[in-house]
Amino acid sequence: MRVLHFYKTAFPDTMGGVEQLIHQIARGASMRGVQVDVLSLTPEKVDRTVVIEGYLAHRARMDLQIASTSISVSALLRFAQLARKADIVHYHFPWPFMDVVHFATAVNKPTVLTYHSDIIRQRNLLKLYRPLKRRFLGSVDRIIATSPNYFATSDVLETFADKVRVIPIGLDKASYPEPTAENIQAWRERLGERFFMFVGVLRYYKGLHILLEAMRGVDYPVVIVGAGPIEQELKAQAARLGLSNVHFLGHLPDEDKVALLALCYAVVFPSHLRSEAFGISLLEGAMFGKPMISSEIGTGTTFINIGGETGMVVPPSDPIALRQAMTYLWEHPEEVAKMGAAAEARYWQHFTAERMVEAYLDIYRELLANRKA
Repeated sequence: MRVLHFYKTAFPDTMGGVEQLIHQIARGASMRGVQVDVLSLTPEKVDRTVVIEGYLAHRARMDLQIASTSISVSALLRFAQLARKADIVHYHFPWPFMDVVHFATAVNKPTVLTYHSDIIRQRNLLKLYRPLKRRFLGSVDRIIATSPNYFATSDVLETFADKVRVIPIGLDKASYPEPTAENIQAWRERLGERFFMFVGVLRYYKGLHILLEAMRGVDYPVVIVGAGPIEQELKAQAARLGLSNVHFLGHLPDEDKVALLALCYAVVFPSHLRSEAFGISLLEGAMFGKPMISSEIGTGTTFINIGGETGMVVPPSDPIALRQAMTYLWEHPEEVAKMGAAAEARYWQHFTAERMVEAYLDIYRELLANRKA
């Protein structure tokens, strides 16, 4: 079997949530004997094809970007070449240029689409894109939602419910570096014994401005790991509020991120908009046995984090409720230990990469069998 993944970005150029998912599926499938190609765009002059943990990552040069939609003329030809060799084409939505490529190359292979998010921000452009989107989603064979929560709350997925399946995102803990005692101790000396932690790209929908507002009048430390487009804005807000207990660490190597996940007291994830469709860094917290605080936004965050069991769930955009949840965990270490253990148990039950990859392979086999029948 040969599978082609297509998305605007991919590892090793970037490693956000979608890229992490593609990497985990591609890596896991290749370990099971599947030939995997991943085609993405890059603004850099880099090697066109590299081998990554058993699969081939192909990059086409990005020509321009309009309203967050990357466009590449060379990608159209490269996709056509790779799709001819593939048994399955696996798309990752949303990316309007992908829809165009799909129809322009007249793909005649079984198609799977992982639906990562509704389009939230580009409301005016969505009106223009909606007819193409409907035609594209109607043309693919299977649509995969990453959580039952998102499936239940997405009007778009409801329209195509007959072809939707749910496969939660999974992570392979063995693929993460083992934190060294020396590294953990170095961070302990710098940050102390107990701190809340956020990990992720600093984007508008992550709700970090709400977290900073919640920190008014409390003195427990919060560590923010990651960089992104609103980093300077958040630092300015923290300065205005006089928050000396908030530590912006920027982007860190995996070794340091894992050490901090192992050391932290709890993970706080204040994303307040549906653009946060799942929350992989929230899942990383569960994987390392940490209780979580997240907001109820009708997405996968509340599939990972069960309020009162694996952590606490608060209303979105509510700094007072967020502060109260953090205070409760800070003052109840016995609950923190219990919730952390439940979070890790839930990870092993629902969110391993092995479970996810096998579910995708079952879909691939089903579509190939249907095509041959």
